[in-house]
Amino acid sequence: MPEFSYEIKKHIGVISEGSGGWTRELNLISWNGKEPKYDIRDWGPEHEKMGKGITLSAKDVKALQELFAGIEEE
Repeated sequence: MPEFSYEIKKHIGVISEGSGGWTRELNLISWNGKEPKYDIRDWGPEHEKMGKGITLSAKDVKALQELFAGIEEE
């Protein structure tokens, strides 16, 4: 697997907490020194391990906000 680097530029918040201290978080992350993007993924305690996640541009986040705004509670 190729090497990569990341830096959490801003911790926005915890979405949920799982067993063993893992949390699903929304963060602003710079991957491999590039422009930071919004990122949702599971993190182990102290951010020493990470699970698979999704990375979103600011444009993606705006579109997602609009979709969420259109959801009616059932």
